[in-house]
Amino acid sequence: MIVFWVLNGAADNFGSRSMCRCGPWILFLVIGPTQYPTLCSSSALLYIADFDPMVTLEELSEPGRSGSLPVIRHLFAYICDFVSHLNSAEEIPIEVLRQREAKWLEMLNSWDKWMAKKHKKMKERCQKGVPPSLRGRAWLYLTGGKVRREQNQGKFQELDNQPGDPKWVDIIERDLHRQFPFHEMFAARGGHGQQDLLRVLKAYTLHRPEEGYCQAQAPIAAVLLMHMPAEDAFWVLVQICEKYLPGYYSAGLEAIQLDGEILYALLRRVSPVAHRHLKKHKLEPILYMTEWFMCAFSRTLPWASVLRVWDMFLCEGVKIIFRVGLVLLKSMLGSQEKLKACQGLYETMELLRAIRPQYMEEAFLVEEIIELMVSEKDIEKEHHAQLRHWKETHGDLHCKSPPRVHGAKAIMAAEPPSRQDLRQRPTFIVESPLAPQTDRVRAEASKENGKSKAEQQKTIKPPQETANPYFPPGDPSPFLNHMTVKASKESLSSAEHDTYL
Repeated sequence: MIVFWVLNGAADNFGSRSMCRCGPWILFLVIGPTQYPTLCSSSALLYIADFDPMVTLEELSEPGRSGSLPVIRHLFAYICDFVSHLNSAEEIPIEVLRQREAKWLEMLNSWDKWMAKKHKKMKERCQKGVPPSLRGRAWLYLTGGKVRREQNQGKFQELDNQPGDPKWVDIIERDLHRQFPFHEMFAARGGHGQQDLLRVLKAYTLHRPEEGYCQAQAPIAAVLLMHMPAEDAFWVLVQICEKYLPGYYSAGLEAIQLDGEILYALLRRVSPVAHRHLKKHKLEPILYMTEWFMCAFSRTLPWASVLRVWDMFLCEGVKIIFRVGLVLLKSMLGSQEKLKACQGLYETMELLRAIRPQYMEEAFLVEEIIELMVSEKDIEKEHHAQLRHWKETHGDLHCKSPPRVHGAKAIMAAEPPSRQDLRQRPTFIVESPLAPQTDRVRAEASKENGKSKAEQQKTIKPPQETANPYFPPGDPSPFLNHMTVKASKESLSSAEHDTYL
């Protein structure tokens, strides 16, 4: 919901100044659900920051003033776009959601069989979207993080207990407040979300000291922590950095530059109009796709679209990231009519920094991604071509990255896990007194009760009172008395900008 007021000539005093000069003064409040942490556009915040309320309408229209009538128009346009975002998430009937949960539970219980024999069906279910209640567990299995965790028991705790390199720890701590500052999990300075984020990123610098920390890893880890515990988030981050996006976070960013050239080459086939426009204005891919790819669109798309993209990305691999980039470029620059608004390099950059909301909307984007025919073979073919060109122009790569693995099935095929590694290990095991007895328990009970009927009659004892194993329905469980729910009391924002280059 968005509430805004237009105050014209308000007479209230504002400090030592009077608001009588303000002309049309805009005050608005954005109230949205907490599950949309990426909804607010940084460009809109810039528009608000640029707007000077202590200016009259006449002064705004003065010639030569770079003032803010366009800013106001942009602000209202942004509000309209924002409203469309709030309704962009697909509504799934509860019955359908429960059916999908049951299907995913079945897959997770027989993961190796589904990966080997029914991977196509699993891919279709990822395209439909993983149920929110099982998304964290599904991502852990899709990436192979579950297997890595089981094969390295105690590794994360060992890394977590180490102090870490002060150089990296200091940089990480300075980045913590920038990650989804309006999300409840990360809003409080020093809160549990920021603490876990520090633990995960610090552990990665100890796990890969030659690579260290890259600023773009922080939003990746933050998204993971929204869905799983710190140890699981660490192993999924390791898999993303080593299998899905190898070399992206190494010094020199050579891998991301290569993928930028691959994206540019694929665009020639997907949208010749957009490719010619970018070539005409000499707009290098590294200028517009770096944050897209390095953050896996977690800082670009609305939240509902981020989750759907990640479901497919972690199942099918980096081709999904390429498809999203191609869809956005084609949607924004794919026709002569659309290019009328960007006649130069600067205008094109501004356009790509503020993708129109309808092109990022969940249903549209997912459908376009699925329909776009860009395969692993296409990407690998272009990769080899761009690698040859790189060696001719720049020489050998300074950072030798491991080969890219395209998706969950390829990861499992490269390192086949044991059934024990895939076995689900619940955090809590609670035995209910109402649960049916197992065969073993029934067998032991029959042994103990194997006395003859006559012996049982001789040893009959008067009935004794037994304590009620259940708590009265009106009283809370004493085990929960010490637990309290604390809301975040501090909401942080930052005017700083992230830099990945």
